[in-house]
Amino acid sequence: MKKLVLASSNPGKLREFETLLAPLGMDIVPQSSLGVAEAEEPHASFVENALAKARHASRRAGLPALADDSGICVRALGGEPGVHSARFAGEPRSDARNNEKLIALLADKDDRRAHYYCVIVLMRHADDPEPVIAEGSWAGEIVAQPRGASGFGYDPYFFLRDLGKTAAELEPERKNLLSHRGKALRRLLAKLKEGA
Repeated sequence: MKKLVLASSNPGKLREFETLLAPLGMDIVPQSSLGVAEAEEPHASFVENALAKARHASRRAGLPALADDSGICVRALGGEPGVHSARFAGEPRSDARNNEKLIALLADKDDRRAHYYCVIVLMRHADDPEPVIAEGSWAGEIVAQPRGASGFGYDPYFFLRDLGKTAAELEPERKNLLSHRGKALRRLLAKLKEGA
């Protein structure tokens, strides 16, 4: 594969994927640059949504497609926002409103443990019967006050106790080493090297 379509329009994800995939020397094309609209994400699981996005982008672009579905899962909220992370506070999508809702829901909770979760899917073609699937997670906790200006989404509130920083306070290279997306992508690349 010399070229693949990235099934995302999220600027933060696009930056992370471009950095993580740079060593492959592949031409990574965002779906928006090919006029491919975002796929519906009606499923209850990350893996089903990632498969739907990859299949949609591959079919529309006529290229292999890479898609992820990821989000933050909060223990005290029964795993929410989960697959609804990007639209937690409704449409139009807003990181600020999503974070406000999350912090409000946790106001009276003592357990603030959370983890980011990511599933990445690579489909060689739209009808690929053996998509390559990898996952990664990143444990932390939710803090009441935002810290840091890097990252996106819930990163300013996602605190890493062992580092004493939020995800938004990490340098991008460090974040990519530790994050759910970085872990999932490295696992996916390892599978590809093994001949998956």
